Amino acid sequence: MKHVILSLIFSLTLGCLSGQSKEEIRLIIRADDIGSTHGSNLGCIKSYQEGIVRSVEIMVPCAWFPEAVRMLNENPGLDVGVHLTFTSEWENVKWRPLTHAPSITDEDGFFFPMIWPNDRYPENRTLKGSDWKLEEIEAEMRAQIELATSHIPQVSHLSCHMGCSGWDEQVAGVFSKLAQEYNLDISPGEIGVERFPGRITGETSAERIDTFIGGLRKLKAGNTYIFVEHP
Repeated sequence: MKHVILSLIFSLTLGCLSGQSKEEIRLIIRADDIGSTHGSNLGCIKSYQEGIVRSVEIMVPCAWFPEAVRMLNENPGLDVGVHLTFTSEWENVKWRPLTHAPSITDEDGFFFPMIWPNDRYPENRTLKGSDWKLEEIEAEMRAQIELATSHIPQVSHLSCHMGCSGWDEQVAGVFSKLAQEYNLDISPGEIGVERFPGRITGETSAERIDTFIGGLRKLKAGNTYIFVEHP
C-alpha cells in the first residue's frame, strides 16, 4: 500500500510541477542492491509492480542472485544494471568473488568490508589497503558482467556498489573499458541526467514521503533526474 501511495503522490506532484511549463520533468526511480537478500528482491520487484521503480541494480556475487534472476525474467519491462560488487560490508551476511581473486579478499575468502578505511575498518580491512592486483579486479568485473548478461536480457548498464570503481585511476579505466566492450552505459550524467536533490530522511513513512515531495519541488522543467533508493 505504501508503494501505491507513493506512486500516486509521484504522479500528482510531478504533474502539477510540470504543469508550470510546457517542458516535462523526467524522473528515473532506481532501486539498489537486488540480489543481496530475499527481502531486497521482494522490495525491488514490489516497488516496480506496485510503485514507481523503473530500474534496478543487481549484485551478482550474492546468495540471492538466482532468485533475482528469476524475478527479473518475470518482469522484462524492468531495466537492470550490473552493480559491480567488491565489498562485503554486512556483519552477518557475506559474499565472495566469482573468480579466484586472493588479492581482493580477506583471510576467509570474502570481499573486504570497505573500499576506504574509516573509524570502524582500518586500512588492512579495506580493498584500497590490500595488495590488490588489477588483473584480478578485471577478471572479477568480467565474470560479474557475463553472468548477469547471460541470464538477464534487459541488462542495459553498469554501476558500482560502494564506489568500487572510483578509488583508483587504473580501476576506473578498466571499468570504462569493459563498459565499452560490453556496450553498457555507465554514467547517466554523460547524457544530461542529474542526481535527485537531497535524500530521503525520516523515521516514519509520512516523514520520508514529505522529504521526497520536498525534493520533487526542487526539480526543474525540462531536466531529467535519477533517484536511487534501497527498497
